[in-house]
Amino acid sequence: MSLALVHSRALVGLAAPEVTVEVQLANGLPSFTLVGLAETEVKESRERVRAALQQSGLGFPHNKRITVNLAPADLPKEGGRYDLPIALGILAASGQIDGPVLEHYEFAGELSLAGELRPVRGALAMAVALRRRSARVDVERELVLPAANAAEAARVPELKARSARHLLDVVQALQARTLAETHGCAAPEAVDDFLPRAQADAHRTEAAQLDLADVRGQTSAKRALEVAAAGGHSILLVGPPGTGKSMLAQRFASLLPGLGEEEALESAAVLSLAGKFDNTRWARRVTRAPHHSASAVAMVGGGSPPRPGEISLAHHGILFLDELPEFPRLALEALREPLESGRVTISRAARHAEFPARFQLIAAMNPCPCGHLGDRSRPCRCTGEAVSRYQARLSGPLLDRIDLRVEVLSVTPQELAAAPQGASSAEVASRVASARQRQHDRQGKLNAELVAAELDQQCKPSDAASAFMQNASARLGWSSRSYHRVLRVARSIADLAGSDAIDTLHVAEAIQLRRALPGT
Repeated sequence: MSLALVHSRALVGLAAPEVTVEVQLANGLPSFTLVGLAETEVKESRERVRAALQQSGLGFPHNKRITVNLAPADLPKEGGRYDLPIALGILAASGQIDGPVLEHYEFAGELSLAGELRPVRGALAMAVALRRRSARVDVERELVLPAANAAEAARVPELKARSARHLLDVVQALQARTLAETHGCAAPEAVDDFLPRAQADAHRTEAAQLDLADVRGQTSAKRALEVAAAGGHSILLVGPPGTGKSMLAQRFASLLPGLGEEEALESAAVLSLAGKFDNTRWARRVTRAPHHSASAVAMVGGGSPPRPGEISLAHHGILFLDELPEFPRLALEALREPLESGRVTISRAARHAEFPARFQLIAAMNPCPCGHLGDRSRPCRCTGEAVSRYQARLSGPLLDRIDLRVEVLSVTPQELAAAPQGASSAEVASRVASARQRQHDRQGKLNAELVAAELDQQCKPSDAASAFMQNASARLGWSSRSYHRVLRVARSIADLAGSDAIDTLHVAEAIQLRRALPGT
Protein backbone atom coordinates (compact mmCIF):
# COMPACT_ATOMS: atom_id res chain seq x y z
CA MET A 1 0.00 0.00 0.00
CA SER A 2 1.34 3.49 -0.90
CA LEU A 3 0.17 7.04 -0.18
CA ALA A 4 0.91 10.37 -1.86
CA LEU A 5 -0.06 13.94 -0.87
CA VAL A 6 -0.53 16.82 -3.33
CA HIS A 7 -1.48 20.39 -2.44
CA SER A 8 -4.21 22.41 -4.19
CA ARG A 9 -6.89 24.97 -3.33
CA ALA A 10 -10.68 25.23 -3.36
CA LEU A 11 -12.81 28.31 -3.98
CA VAL A 12 -15.30 29.59 -1.41
CA GLY A 13 -16.40 33.01 -2.51
CA LEU A 14 -13.22 35.06 -2.85
CA ALA A 15 -11.35 32.84 -0.39
CA ALA A 16 -9.21 29.91 -1.54
CA PRO A 17 -8.72 27.49 1.36
CA GLU A 18 -6.03 24.84 1.04
CA VAL A 19 -7.03 21.34 -0.07
CA THR A 20 -4.82 18.28 0.34
CA VAL A 21 -5.30 15.64 -2.33
CA GLU A 22 -4.54 12.26 -0.72
CA VAL A 23 -4.07 9.34 -3.12
CA GLN A 24 -3.81 5.76 -1.87
CA LEU A 25 -3.03 2.68 -3.95
CA ALA A 26 -3.91 -0.66 -2.37
CA ASN A 27 -4.37 -4.27 -3.36
CA GLY A 28 -7.89 -5.50 -3.98
CA LEU A 29 -10.53 -5.37 -6.63
CA PRO A 30 -9.59 -2.66 -9.19
CA SER A 31 -11.55 0.54 -8.54
CA PHE A 32 -11.21 4.32 -8.58
CA THR A 33 -13.01 6.00 -5.66
CA LEU A 34 -13.10 9.77 -5.07
CA VAL A 35 -14.32 11.11 -1.70
CA GLY A 36 -14.28 14.46 0.14
CA LEU A 37 -17.57 16.24 -0.63
CA ALA A 38 -16.83 16.37 -4.36
CA GLU A 39 -19.47 17.66 -6.75
CA THR A 40 -20.27 16.00 -10.08
CA GLU A 41 -17.64 17.76 -12.19
CA VAL A 42 -14.96 16.75 -9.65
CA LYS A 43 -16.05 13.10 -9.68
CA GLU A 44 -15.88 13.12 -13.48
CA SER A 45 -12.14 13.82 -13.17
CA ARG A 46 -11.61 10.07 -12.76
CA GLU A 47 -12.23 9.52 -16.47
CA ARG A 48 -10.27 12.61 -17.55
CA VAL A 49 -7.27 11.62 -15.41
CA ARG A 50 -7.31 8.01 -16.62
CA ALA A 51 -7.37 9.04 -20.30
CA ALA A 52 -4.77 11.82 -19.85
CA LEU A 53 -2.28 9.47 -18.19
CA GLN A 54 -2.70 6.83 -20.87
CA GLN A 55 -2.52 9.28 -23.80
CA SER A 56 0.62 10.84 -22.30
CA GLY A 57 2.41 7.48 -22.19
CA LEU A 58 2.34 7.33 -18.38
CA GLY A 59 1.33 4.30 -16.38
CA PHE A 60 -2.13 3.98 -14.88
CA PRO A 61 -2.45 1.37 -12.10
CA HIS A 62 -5.36 -0.63 -13.57
CA ASN A 63 -4.91 -3.52 -11.14
CA LYS A 64 -5.00 -1.41 -7.97
CA ARG A 65 -7.68 -0.08 -5.69
CA ILE A 66 -7.32 3.73 -6.04
CA THR A 67 -8.77 5.96 -3.33
CA VAL A 68 -8.58 9.76 -3.66
CA ASN A 69 -9.57 11.90 -0.68
CA LEU A 70 -9.96 15.69 -0.97
CA ALA A 71 -9.34 17.01 2.54
CA PRO A 72 -10.83 18.66 4.52
CA ALA A 73 -13.86 16.46 3.96
CA ASP A 74 -16.45 19.09 5.00
CA LEU A 75 -15.31 21.68 2.43
CA PRO A 76 -17.30 21.56 -0.84
CA LYS A 77 -15.16 20.91 -3.94
CA GLU A 78 -16.24 21.96 -7.44
CA GLY A 79 -14.74 22.43 -10.89
CA GLY A 80 -12.02 20.67 -12.81
CA ARG A 81 -9.11 22.26 -10.93
CA TYR A 82 -8.27 18.98 -9.13
CA ASP A 83 -7.52 16.99 -12.31
CA LEU A 84 -3.81 17.86 -12.29
CA PRO A 85 -3.17 17.20 -8.56
CA ILE A 86 -5.09 13.91 -8.74
CA ALA A 87 -3.02 12.77 -11.73
CA LEU A 88 0.23 13.71 -9.97
CA GLY A 89 -0.91 11.94 -6.81
CA ILE A 90 -1.48 8.72 -8.76
CA LEU A 91 1.94 9.01 -10.38
CA ALA A 92 3.62 9.62 -7.02
CA ALA A 93 1.76 6.78 -5.30
CA SER A 94 2.73 4.40 -8.13
CA GLY A 95 6.40 5.46 -7.94
CA GLN A 96 6.62 7.21 -11.32
CA ILE A 97 7.60 10.53 -9.69
CA ASP A 98 9.15 11.32 -6.32
CA GLY A 99 6.51 12.06 -3.66
CA PRO A 100 8.49 14.45 -1.36
CA VAL A 101 9.21 16.86 -4.25
CA LEU A 102 5.47 17.64 -4.46
CA GLU A 103 5.69 19.43 -1.09
CA HIS A 104 7.29 22.44 -2.80
CA TYR A 105 4.30 23.15 -5.07
CA GLU A 106 0.57 23.75 -5.24
CA PHE A 107 -1.23 22.58 -8.38
CA ALA A 108 -4.47 23.42 -10.16
CA GLY A 109 -5.61 22.67 -13.67
CA GLU A 110 -8.17 20.81 -15.72
CA LEU A 111 -6.88 18.01 -17.98
CA SER A 112 -8.02 17.27 -21.48
CA LEU A 113 -8.18 13.63 -22.56
CA ALA A 114 -4.86 14.17 -24.35
CA GLY A 115 -3.18 15.55 -21.21
CA GLU A 116 -3.24 19.23 -22.13
CA LEU A 117 -3.93 21.71 -19.33
CA ARG A 118 -7.02 23.87 -19.59
CA PRO A 119 -7.65 27.08 -17.60
CA VAL A 120 -9.63 27.18 -14.35
CA ARG A 121 -11.57 29.90 -12.57
CA GLY A 122 -10.18 31.82 -9.62
CA ALA A 123 -6.45 31.66 -10.36
CA LEU A 124 -5.92 35.09 -8.79
CA ALA A 125 -7.81 34.12 -5.64
CA MET A 126 -5.58 31.04 -5.29
CA ALA A 127 -2.47 33.14 -5.86
CA VAL A 128 -3.47 35.69 -3.21
CA ALA A 129 -4.23 32.91 -0.71
CA LEU A 130 -0.84 31.29 -1.34
CA ARG A 131 0.94 34.61 -0.83
CA ARG A 132 -0.80 35.00 2.54
CA ARG A 133 0.29 31.48 3.51
CA SER A 134 3.89 32.25 2.55
CA ALA A 135 3.84 35.22 4.93
CA ARG A 136 2.90 32.91 7.84
CA VAL A 137 4.83 29.70 7.07
CA ASP A 138 8.56 29.22 6.52
CA VAL A 139 8.19 26.52 3.84
CA GLU A 140 7.56 28.41 0.59
CA ARG A 141 5.54 26.85 -2.22
CA GLU A 142 5.28 27.67 -5.90
CA LEU A 143 1.97 27.71 -7.75
CA VAL A 144 1.73 25.63 -10.95
CA LEU A 145 -1.12 26.65 -13.24
CA PRO A 146 -2.20 26.19 -16.86
CA ALA A 147 -0.51 28.63 -19.21
CA ALA A 148 -3.80 30.50 -19.74
CA ASN A 149 -3.96 31.31 -16.00
CA ALA A 150 -0.30 31.80 -15.12
CA ALA A 151 -0.02 35.40 -16.38
CA GLU A 152 -2.86 36.60 -14.14
CA ALA A 153 -1.40 34.81 -11.10
CA ALA A 154 1.93 36.49 -11.80
CA ARG A 155 0.23 39.84 -11.10
CA VAL A 156 0.40 38.99 -7.38
CA PRO A 157 3.63 40.47 -6.02
CA GLU A 158 6.08 38.25 -4.11
CA LEU A 159 4.51 35.09 -5.51
CA LYS A 160 6.33 32.40 -7.48
CA ALA A 161 4.11 31.00 -10.21
CA ARG A 162 4.92 28.58 -13.02
CA SER A 163 3.22 27.98 -16.34
CA ALA A 164 2.39 24.50 -17.70
CA ARG A 165 0.85 23.49 -21.01
CA HIS A 166 0.78 19.71 -20.69
CA LEU A 167 0.81 17.06 -18.00
CA LEU A 168 4.14 15.77 -19.33
CA ASP A 169 5.71 19.20 -18.77
CA VAL A 170 4.86 18.97 -15.07
CA VAL A 171 6.07 15.38 -14.76
CA GLN A 172 9.38 16.10 -16.49
CA ALA A 173 9.91 19.21 -14.31
CA LEU A 174 9.36 17.22 -11.11
CA GLN A 175 11.70 14.47 -12.30
CA ALA A 176 14.33 17.07 -13.18
CA ARG A 177 14.07 18.61 -9.72
CA THR A 178 14.45 15.21 -8.08
CA LEU A 179 17.55 14.51 -10.18
CA ALA A 180 19.02 17.94 -9.38
CA GLU A 181 18.49 17.50 -5.64
CA THR A 182 20.09 14.05 -5.82
CA HIS A 183 23.24 15.52 -7.41
CA GLY A 184 23.31 18.62 -5.22
CA CYS A 185 22.37 21.06 -8.00
CA ALA A 186 20.08 24.09 -7.85
CA ALA A 187 16.64 22.47 -7.92
CA PRO A 188 14.43 25.42 -9.06
CA GLU A 189 16.65 26.11 -12.07
CA ALA A 190 16.28 22.49 -13.17
CA VAL A 191 12.54 23.03 -13.43
CA ASP A 192 12.73 26.18 -15.61
CA ASP A 193 13.14 24.29 -18.90
CA PHE A 194 9.82 22.49 -18.44
CA LEU A 195 7.79 24.91 -16.29
CA PRO A 196 8.81 28.50 -17.10
CA ARG A 197 8.23 31.11 -14.45
CA ALA A 198 5.01 32.98 -15.12
CA GLN A 199 5.37 36.60 -16.21
CA ALA A 200 2.66 39.24 -15.99
CA ASP A 201 1.62 40.35 -19.47
CA ALA A 202 2.88 43.90 -19.90
CA HIS A 203 0.76 44.48 -23.02
CA ARG A 204 -2.40 46.46 -22.50
CA THR A 205 -5.04 47.35 -25.04
CA GLU A 206 -5.93 51.00 -25.27
CA ALA A 207 -9.65 51.37 -25.89
CA ALA A 208 -10.92 54.37 -27.81
CA GLN A 209 -11.56 57.05 -25.23
CA LEU A 210 -15.03 58.57 -25.06
CA ASP A 211 -14.59 62.24 -24.30
CA LEU A 212 -16.92 64.34 -22.18
CA ALA A 213 -16.42 67.17 -24.65
CA ASP A 214 -18.51 65.17 -27.15
CA VAL A 215 -21.62 66.03 -25.11
CA ARG A 216 -22.75 69.56 -26.00
CA GLY A 217 -24.66 71.56 -23.45
CA GLN A 218 -25.89 69.80 -20.27
CA THR A 219 -23.58 71.91 -18.10
CA SER A 220 -25.33 71.01 -14.83
CA ALA A 221 -25.26 67.28 -15.59
CA LYS A 222 -21.55 67.43 -16.43
CA ARG A 223 -20.89 69.26 -13.20
CA ALA A 224 -22.79 66.56 -11.31
CA LEU A 225 -20.65 63.86 -12.92
CA GLU A 226 -17.51 65.74 -11.88
CA VAL A 227 -18.70 65.95 -8.26
CA ALA A 228 -19.68 62.26 -8.29
CA ALA A 229 -16.27 61.28 -9.68
CA ALA A 230 -14.43 63.44 -7.16
CA GLY A 231 -16.07 61.93 -4.08
CA GLY A 232 -17.07 58.44 -5.28
CA HIS A 233 -20.79 59.27 -5.08
CA SER A 234 -23.71 57.48 -6.71
CA ILE A 235 -25.79 59.47 -9.18
CA LEU A 236 -29.18 59.23 -10.89
CA LEU A 237 -29.73 61.03 -14.22
CA VAL A 238 -33.40 61.80 -14.97
CA GLY A 239 -34.61 63.20 -18.26
CA PRO A 240 -36.53 62.65 -21.52
CA PRO A 241 -35.22 60.25 -24.17
CA GLY A 242 -32.38 61.57 -26.31
CA THR A 243 -31.10 64.17 -23.87
CA GLY A 244 -27.69 62.49 -23.48
CA LYS A 245 -28.09 60.48 -20.27
CA SER A 246 -26.43 57.37 -21.69
CA MET A 247 -23.72 59.43 -23.40
CA LEU A 248 -22.87 61.07 -20.09
CA ALA A 249 -22.80 57.76 -18.22
CA GLN A 250 -20.62 56.09 -20.86
CA ARG A 251 -18.02 58.85 -20.45
CA PHE A 252 -17.94 58.71 -16.68
CA ALA A 253 -15.07 56.20 -16.60
CA SER A 254 -12.85 58.69 -18.45
CA LEU A 255 -13.08 61.04 -15.44
CA LEU A 256 -11.71 58.50 -12.95
CA PRO A 257 -8.05 57.75 -12.16
CA GLY A 258 -6.63 54.29 -12.79
CA LEU A 259 -6.64 51.64 -10.09
CA GLY A 260 -3.87 51.28 -7.55
CA GLU A 261 -2.00 47.97 -7.23
CA GLU A 262 -4.18 46.55 -4.44
CA GLU A 263 -7.41 47.83 -5.99
CA ALA A 264 -6.47 46.30 -9.35
CA LEU A 265 -5.70 43.00 -7.62
CA GLU A 266 -9.06 42.95 -5.81
CA SER A 267 -10.99 43.81 -8.98
CA ALA A 268 -9.14 41.21 -11.06
CA ALA A 269 -9.63 38.51 -8.40
CA VAL A 270 -13.42 38.90 -8.53
CA LEU A 271 -13.44 38.91 -12.34
CA SER A 272 -11.24 35.79 -12.29
CA LEU A 273 -13.87 33.96 -10.23
CA ALA A 274 -16.35 34.50 -13.05
CA GLY A 275 -13.81 33.74 -15.78
CA LYS A 276 -14.04 37.34 -17.06
CA PHE A 277 -10.56 38.64 -16.23
CA ASP A 278 -8.75 40.21 -19.18
CA ASN A 279 -5.04 40.52 -18.47
CA THR A 280 -4.64 43.27 -21.09
CA ARG A 281 -7.05 45.53 -19.15
CA TRP A 282 -5.06 45.41 -15.92
CA ALA A 283 -5.60 48.41 -13.58
CA ARG A 284 -8.47 49.77 -15.69
CA ARG A 285 -11.81 50.33 -14.03
CA VAL A 286 -14.46 47.96 -15.26
CA THR A 287 -17.90 49.20 -16.32
CA ARG A 288 -20.77 46.75 -15.94
CA ALA A 289 -24.06 47.60 -17.68
CA PRO A 290 -26.58 44.75 -17.15
CA HIS A 291 -29.81 44.73 -19.13
CA HIS A 292 -32.92 45.86 -17.25
CA SER A 293 -34.28 42.31 -17.36
CA ALA A 294 -31.50 41.13 -14.98
CA SER A 295 -32.75 39.20 -11.96
CA ALA A 296 -31.84 39.77 -8.33
CA VAL A 297 -29.51 36.75 -8.45
CA ALA A 298 -27.76 38.14 -11.53
CA MET A 299 -27.28 41.45 -9.73
CA VAL A 300 -26.01 40.30 -6.32
CA GLY A 301 -24.78 36.78 -7.14
CA GLY A 302 -25.91 33.33 -6.15
CA GLY A 303 -26.06 29.76 -7.34
CA SER A 304 -24.42 26.66 -5.96
CA PRO A 305 -21.58 27.19 -5.41
CA PRO A 306 -22.18 30.95 -4.98
CA ARG A 307 -20.84 33.08 -7.84
CA PRO A 308 -20.37 36.87 -7.86
CA GLY A 309 -23.08 39.02 -9.44
CA GLU A 310 -22.91 42.28 -11.37
CA ILE A 311 -22.37 44.43 -8.29
CA SER A 312 -19.28 42.42 -7.31
CA LEU A 313 -17.97 42.26 -10.88
CA ALA A 314 -18.13 46.08 -10.78
CA HIS A 315 -15.94 46.20 -7.63
CA HIS A 316 -13.76 49.35 -7.74
CA GLY A 317 -15.52 50.16 -11.01
CA ILE A 318 -18.83 51.44 -12.34
CA LEU A 319 -22.27 49.85 -12.35
CA PHE A 320 -24.43 51.56 -14.98
CA LEU A 321 -28.16 50.83 -14.74
CA ASP A 322 -30.03 52.32 -17.68
CA GLU A 323 -33.86 52.46 -17.57
CA LEU A 324 -33.68 52.06 -13.79
CA PRO A 325 -37.45 51.70 -13.08
CA GLU A 326 -37.65 48.82 -15.60
CA PHE A 327 -35.46 46.58 -13.45
CA PRO A 328 -37.31 44.01 -11.31
CA ARG A 329 -38.09 45.47 -7.90
CA LEU A 330 -36.28 42.64 -6.09
CA ALA A 331 -33.14 43.35 -8.10
CA LEU A 332 -33.23 47.05 -7.16
CA GLU A 333 -33.97 46.45 -3.49
CA ALA A 334 -31.04 44.03 -3.32
CA LEU A 335 -28.75 47.01 -4.01
CA ARG A 336 -29.63 48.77 -0.77
CA GLU A 337 -27.25 47.00 1.63
CA PRO A 338 -24.24 46.85 -0.72
CA LEU A 339 -24.56 50.59 -1.43
CA GLU A 340 -24.01 51.16 2.29
CA SER A 341 -21.55 48.42 3.23
CA GLY A 342 -19.58 47.78 0.05
CA ARG A 343 -19.96 44.01 0.52
CA VAL A 344 -22.58 41.35 -0.21
CA THR A 345 -23.06 38.07 1.66
CA ILE A 346 -24.83 35.25 -0.18
CA SER A 347 -26.28 32.77 2.32
CA ARG A 348 -27.59 29.33 1.47
CA ALA A 349 -28.67 26.43 3.67
CA ALA A 350 -25.40 24.56 3.19
CA ARG A 351 -22.89 27.41 2.81
CA HIS A 352 -22.40 31.13 2.46
CA ALA A 353 -19.94 33.33 0.61
CA GLU A 354 -18.97 36.98 0.91
CA PHE A 355 -17.93 39.12 -2.07
CA PRO A 356 -16.69 42.73 -2.19
CA ALA A 357 -19.03 45.21 -3.89
CA ARG A 358 -17.53 48.69 -3.58
CA PHE A 359 -18.94 49.99 -6.86
CA GLN A 360 -19.99 53.43 -8.07
CA LEU A 361 -23.61 53.47 -9.18
CA ILE A 362 -24.59 55.49 -12.27
CA ALA A 363 -28.30 55.18 -13.06
CA ALA A 364 -30.51 56.73 -15.72
CA MET A 365 -34.28 56.89 -16.14
CA ASN A 366 -37.10 58.69 -17.92
CA PRO A 367 -39.29 60.92 -15.72
CA CYS A 368 -42.55 59.18 -16.75
CA PRO A 369 -43.84 56.23 -18.85
CA CYS A 370 -43.93 58.22 -22.10
CA GLY A 371 -40.64 59.89 -21.19
CA HIS A 372 -41.60 63.48 -22.00
CA LEU A 373 -42.48 64.97 -18.62
CA GLY A 374 -40.66 68.32 -18.57
CA ASP A 375 -39.72 68.04 -22.26
CA ARG A 376 -40.04 71.45 -23.94
CA SER A 377 -40.36 69.99 -27.43
CA ARG A 378 -43.05 67.34 -26.86
CA PRO A 379 -45.94 67.30 -24.38
CA CYS A 380 -46.29 64.54 -21.80
CA ARG A 381 -49.28 62.20 -22.38
CA CYS A 382 -49.20 60.61 -18.92
CA THR A 383 -51.72 61.23 -16.15
CA GLY A 384 -50.51 62.27 -12.75
CA GLU A 385 -51.42 58.85 -11.39
CA ALA A 386 -49.39 57.10 -14.14
CA VAL A 387 -46.37 59.29 -13.36
CA SER A 388 -46.66 58.53 -9.65
CA ARG A 389 -46.94 54.78 -10.29
CA TYR A 390 -43.93 54.83 -12.60
CA GLN A 391 -41.70 56.73 -10.19
CA ALA A 392 -42.93 54.63 -7.28
CA ARG A 393 -41.10 51.65 -8.80
CA LEU A 394 -38.07 53.16 -7.08
CA SER A 395 -38.55 52.79 -3.35
CA GLY A 396 -37.83 55.62 -0.96
CA PRO A 397 -35.02 53.71 0.84
CA LEU A 398 -33.24 53.10 -2.47
CA LEU A 399 -33.53 56.73 -3.60
CA ASP A 400 -32.35 57.81 -0.17
CA ARG A 401 -29.08 55.95 -0.80
CA ILE A 402 -28.37 57.72 -4.12
CA ASP A 403 -26.26 60.79 -3.40
CA LEU A 404 -26.97 62.90 -6.51
CA ARG A 405 -30.26 63.13 -8.41
CA VAL A 406 -29.90 65.35 -11.46
CA GLU A 407 -32.44 66.36 -14.09
CA VAL A 408 -31.05 66.22 -17.63
CA LEU A 409 -33.14 68.74 -19.56
CA SER A 410 -34.02 68.48 -23.23
CA VAL A 411 -32.04 70.65 -25.65
CA THR A 412 -33.37 71.87 -29.01
CA PRO A 413 -31.24 71.28 -32.13
CA GLN A 414 -30.71 75.05 -32.42
CA GLU A 415 -29.42 75.27 -28.83
CA LEU A 416 -27.26 72.19 -29.40
CA ALA A 417 -25.62 73.73 -32.47
CA ALA A 418 -24.94 76.98 -30.64
CA ALA A 419 -23.63 75.35 -27.46
CA PRO A 420 -19.86 75.76 -27.00
CA GLN A 421 -17.69 72.71 -26.53
CA GLY A 422 -17.19 72.06 -22.83
CA ALA A 423 -14.19 70.82 -20.90
CA SER A 424 -12.58 67.61 -22.11
CA SER A 425 -12.42 64.45 -20.03
CA ALA A 426 -8.71 65.05 -19.45
CA GLU A 427 -9.36 68.49 -17.93
CA VAL A 428 -12.11 67.22 -15.67
CA ALA A 429 -10.08 64.13 -14.72
CA SER A 430 -7.22 66.38 -13.62
CA ARG A 431 -9.52 68.27 -11.23
CA VAL A 432 -11.01 64.99 -10.00
CA ALA A 433 -7.54 63.55 -9.31
CA SER A 434 -6.58 66.63 -7.29
CA ALA A 435 -9.78 66.44 -5.21
CA ARG A 436 -9.29 62.72 -4.57
CA GLN A 437 -5.71 63.32 -3.49
CA ARG A 438 -6.91 65.90 -0.94
CA GLN A 439 -9.31 63.32 0.47
CA HIS A 440 -6.68 60.59 0.76
CA ASP A 441 -4.22 63.00 2.39
CA ARG A 442 -6.87 64.14 4.87
CA GLN A 443 -8.73 60.93 5.76
CA GLY A 444 -7.26 58.03 3.76
CA LYS A 445 -10.48 57.33 1.82
CA LEU A 446 -13.04 58.93 -0.47
CA ASN A 447 -15.77 61.14 0.97
CA ALA A 448 -18.49 58.67 -0.02
CA GLU A 449 -16.84 56.02 2.19
CA LEU A 450 -16.85 58.14 5.36
CA VAL A 451 -18.85 56.56 8.19
CA ALA A 452 -21.09 58.59 10.48
CA ALA A 453 -18.49 58.79 13.25
CA GLU A 454 -16.03 60.48 10.88
CA LEU A 455 -18.40 63.14 9.55
CA ASP A 456 -18.08 65.47 12.53
CA GLN A 457 -14.32 65.56 12.11
CA GLN A 458 -13.95 65.57 8.32
CA CYS A 459 -17.17 67.23 7.10
CA LYS A 460 -17.91 69.91 9.69
CA PRO A 461 -19.55 72.88 7.89
CA SER A 462 -19.19 76.50 8.91
CA ASP A 463 -21.80 77.94 11.26
CA ALA A 464 -23.64 79.69 8.43
CA ALA A 465 -23.53 76.56 6.25
CA SER A 466 -24.74 74.41 9.15
CA ALA A 467 -27.71 76.71 9.78
CA PHE A 468 -28.53 76.68 6.06
CA MET A 469 -28.47 72.85 6.02
CA GLN A 470 -30.65 72.58 9.12
CA ASN A 471 -33.25 74.85 7.55
CA ALA A 472 -33.20 72.92 4.25
CA SER A 473 -33.44 69.60 6.08
CA ALA A 474 -36.53 70.72 7.98
CA ARG A 475 -38.26 72.08 4.86
CA LEU A 476 -37.46 69.08 2.66
CA GLY A 477 -38.09 66.41 5.27
CA TRP A 478 -34.72 64.72 5.02
CA SER A 479 -33.83 61.57 6.89
CA SER A 480 -30.58 61.40 8.84
CA ARG A 481 -29.11 59.40 5.97
CA SER A 482 -30.05 62.13 3.48
CA TYR A 483 -28.50 64.78 5.72
CA HIS A 484 -25.24 62.86 5.95
CA ARG A 485 -25.12 62.21 2.22
CA VAL A 486 -25.61 65.89 1.40
CA LEU A 487 -22.82 66.66 3.85
CA ARG A 488 -20.48 64.24 2.08
CA VAL A 489 -21.34 65.75 -1.32
CA ALA A 490 -20.69 69.25 0.05
CA ARG A 491 -17.29 68.05 1.26
CA SER A 492 -16.50 66.81 -2.28
CA ILE A 493 -17.56 70.15 -3.78
CA ALA A 494 -15.28 71.95 -1.32
CA ASP A 495 -12.41 69.61 -2.27
CA LEU A 496 -12.92 70.41 -5.96
CA ALA A 497 -12.72 74.10 -5.04
CA GLY A 498 -9.55 73.49 -3.02
CA SER A 499 -11.25 74.68 0.18
CA ASP A 500 -10.56 73.25 3.63
CA ALA A 501 -13.85 74.62 4.97
CA ILE A 502 -17.38 73.71 3.88
CA ASP A 503 -19.15 76.99 3.20
CA THR A 504 -22.77 77.87 2.42
CA LEU A 505 -22.01 77.94 -1.30
CA HIS A 506 -20.82 74.32 -1.21
CA VAL A 507 -23.85 73.20 0.79
CA ALA A 508 -26.25 75.03 -1.54
CA GLU A 509 -24.81 73.27 -4.58
CA ALA A 510 -24.98 69.89 -2.81
CA ILE A 511 -28.67 70.46 -2.04
CA GLN A 512 -29.34 71.52 -5.62
CA LEU A 513 -27.73 68.26 -6.81
CA ARG A 514 -30.13 66.21 -4.69
CA ARG A 515 -33.40 67.34 -6.24
CA ALA A 516 -36.64 65.38 -6.12
CA LEU A 517 -37.87 63.56 -9.21
CA PRO A 518 -39.78 65.74 -11.72
CA GLY A 519 -43.49 65.96 -11.06
CA THR A 520 -43.22 65.02 -7.37
